Amino acid sequence: MKQPDAVPADNREYLFDNYKVLLIILVVIGHFIEPNYDQNPFLYELKWGIVAFHMPAFIFISGYFSKRIPSVKKLIQGLVIPYFVYEILYYLLYIYVLDKDTDFYFTRPKFSLWYLMALFAWRVMAPLVQKIPHYLMLSLVAGLLVGITHLDNFLSIPRILFFFPFFLAGLSFDSSCLTKYRNRKGYLCALGILGAFAVFLFTDTYHDSLTPWIFYGRYSYSEMHMGDLEGMFIRSICYAISFILIYLFMLVLPTEKKSYSYLGQRTMAIYIFHGFVFSCLKYSSSILKSVESNWESILLICFCLFLVWLLSRKPFVLITNKISHLIG
Repeated sequence: MKQPDAVPADNREYLFDNYKVLLIILVVIGHFIEPNYDQNPFLYELKWGIVAFHMPAFIFISGYFSKRIPSVKKLIQGLVIPYFVYEILYYLLYIYVLDKDTDFYFTRPKFSLWYLMALFAWRVMAPLVQKIPHYLMLSLVAGLLVGITHLDNFLSIPRILFFFPFFLAGLSFDSSCLTKYRNRKGYLCALGILGAFAVFLFTDTYHDSLTPWIFYGRYSYSEMHMGDLEGMFIRSICYAISFILIYLFMLVLPTEKKSYSYLGQRTMAIYIFHGFVFSCLKYSSSILKSVESNWESILLICFCLFLVWLLSRKPFVLITNKISHLIG
């Protein structure tokens, strides 16, 4: 959710702003249905649909806007320092507000802060990795093999390696190649495939025997009750699904400026602060776990949409911007 450098309004690629609006909404919904998605068939399949592509797509876009890697100073200013600041804020929230046992686990990011650590690692590693022949294929192999290890959440290494192919793919992506496919035929074709995927989720029974954790990148195959070969095979399919979905949504989302496009420029504030709200609701009440009926599910999704709008307001954006510029 790191914001790209300012782009002149007439050159701004609103496709990616609009894409990020969809993704940040899915990030928030995905977290808030985490405690209850297995209690409602609709939320269960929605969870699978969200995890199948929302973080891969966000990371792909982060790679796309990282073609000019910032200096080490800017990386520290924009990612490392905010990471430590937010870790401390989470610690204070857990200990003094939520009475939750925790510590300063700077090597094991709290909640969604792994993304800041990972983005720093990807931006440092990418220029070196790109010099290696067939680097994208090798990154996919690394993403498959890391599932064999038992690193837990140490330095977010499993997630860094699992999601790295999406960052590298975004880094080398040329948006002009979409032109030949962004037409009525391409739109209908993409929409049809997306619709078929939705039908598949609600009719297929095999994925019910699996866990959505397979898309998280954090867990080893053994933690998901899979053998190593089975895990690598299924993760390979997950990679293919995620990449296909990333490109399909590029063909159906609008490329022009919309009334909501500005939200795509404020995703960092939404990403950071929704975690505090979620933690408060998760650890201080049972309201999220009690969501079961379809009406309760709809109300929860509406709350998530409201929260996205609320956290995109200027005070929250100003705070995240200030923290990203504590030195300079």
